[in-house]
Amino acid sequence: MYKVIDLFAGAGGLSLGFRQTGQFNIVMAAENNLNARNTYSYNHQNTEILNDVKEIDYKKLRRKYGAIDVVIGGPPCQGFSNANRQRAIISTNNGLVKEYVRAIIDLKPSLFVMENVSMLKSDIHRFYCTEEDDKMLHRLQISCRDDILELLKPFQGFDVLLESIKESFREYRNYLWNEEFFHMVNILFKRINNKDKFNGSFERYKKRLRKYAKSEERCIPEDKIGEVYEKLYAALLVDYKNPHESEKLIETIKVSVSLQRMYVKYAELKNNKIDIGEFIWDKEICVRLRSYSVLDYIKKTLEHDLFPYNIECTTLNAVHYGAPQRRERFIIIGSRIGEKLQVPNGTFTEENYRTVRQAIGDLENIKTSVDQFASGIPLDRIDYGDNDLLKLLRDSDTLKNHFSTATGNIAQKRFDALEEGGNFHTLPEELKSTYSDGKRTQSTIYLKLKYDEPSGTVVNVRKSMWVHPAISRALSVREAARLQTFPDSFVFKGTKDSQYQQVGNAVPPILAKAIADAVRKYLDSHKNVPVKDKILIEIDTDPEATQMEIAQRVGVSQATVSMKLKTMNSEGLIERVQIDQKKSVWCVKR
Repeated sequence: MYKVIDLFAGAGGLSLGFRQTGQFNIVMAAENNLNARNTYSYNHQNTEILNDVKEIDYKKLRRKYGAIDVVIGGPPCQGFSNANRQRAIISTNNGLVKEYVRAIIDLKPSLFVMENVSMLKSDIHRFYCTEEDDKMLHRLQISCRDDILELLKPFQGFDVLLESIKESFREYRNYLWNEEFFHMVNILFKRINNKDKFNGSFERYKKRLRKYAKSEERCIPEDKIGEVYEKLYAALLVDYKNPHESEKLIETIKVSVSLQRMYVKYAELKNNKIDIGEFIWDKEICVRLRSYSVLDYIKKTLEHDLFPYNIECTTLNAVHYGAPQRRERFIIIGSRIGEKLQVPNGTFTEENYRTVRQAIGDLENIKTSVDQFASGIPLDRIDYGDNDLLKLLRDSDTLKNHFSTATGNIAQKRFDALEEGGNFHTLPEELKSTYSDGKRTQSTIYLKLKYDEPSGTVVNVRKSMWVHPAISRALSVREAARLQTFPDSFVFKGTKDSQYQQVGNAVPPILAKAIADAVRKYLDSHKNVPVKDKILIEIDTDPEATQMEIAQRVGVSQATVSMKLKTMNSEGLIERVQIDQKKSVWCVKR
């Protein structure tokens, strides 16, 4: 059995696919989300599961489990772009890619498999350069790009405030609101175009908003921006009799929240030690930054002569491997024991794609519950006919997780009005009124699936309000899991929304198994290749390491290291140096 570590494991779709081959032992997994971790533990009971990848000592894990054959996992990577950015600029998720790379460097598995959204290969997924990146970028020869980040768009009265804004960046922390206050006012800002929602939120938050507005801790800079904040605090204290009287509040929110978002963005840049270039004061307020590609970072780091991995990048669609779902995933596979590994093409085409009906048609007459804690539903034996997918998925006598969201009156009317393939945009106009801007609603919202086609990419179908193709109700967690090719024996844990989210985030096990089969065959064919992980003691392969530093790390004299280095053979950058019968190191030949 090959030993595997799964990072950012989620509910365990990738692990399940590897386990289904019968050739991989998942010795350890890491997942930060509590609900997903509980699901993983329940379904992979012989696997140690850890929490925060940032706290993992991988060298300790190597001593515990020995050489690791494969590291798998899908580190979240949000990326960034100038479009649709309201608050956060630097997603903490982006740093998790670097944590995954750290794991590969420390564990040095024979292979690694990293999966992510297909857009990872696009230019959107980039790191902003920090003040500490230059040495690494130069060493790895990673090219940077000049970017311009917009901090603030002009608004009415912008010119009057411009000089104060310019000065304010010197002491930007003095312009930041209390985090809770910003959260509440930001929600009001988002709901400005829907008077009912705006007034409802104002009434809900009014007490807490006023408490801050009257407190001595409220933020009041001694300049024109402070005057803007004062107008907002005063407007929050007024009792509005009708929506029209709140216009003054709305205008002050528009200006003050725009300013606050600017300071939050700037604080985020400073807190993350981003290398900030010059300001641009032409109409918008912008700053110059540098960035580099996430994919370039992964490849240049792990293809470096100090490791090195032969890396293959490819985009796979789950529908080609037998999933009843069109779902593209970007796969990066690295090998340091041989040539690049390429996953074979799937055997399913337009002529024989598996369908939604094949995955969930047998559940049509089984009533869903709205109680996530309801006991499982007994399943009778059925004739599978030529439905090989159902035979694979219906592997339990009990149906669990077959619950869905309770449906409100408006949602039910929408469900009833939809035909197969319809979505929010095909609804009658009178059923769209609760959305402030229905034209901007994604086409996956209120999507009624087509029974005899694969579904689109399964996301959190509760939030997207996906509708059963034959019944006017929301899809259950189990039905969404079937579309993802989780078998019925795989049980999801946690809150209702968390279960839907776990399903939507997962790698379809049927795709994971196809990748695992390719990895297994590759490892089988390279069994006689020497594996560097079998060393007893390791020196970090630092080209600048001196003989004295190597000697101190190993616990021998510098003379011993010097003598051993002289006997090293001239091939390759990294060499194994036997110090004595019990100690050996890998170090850099100079």
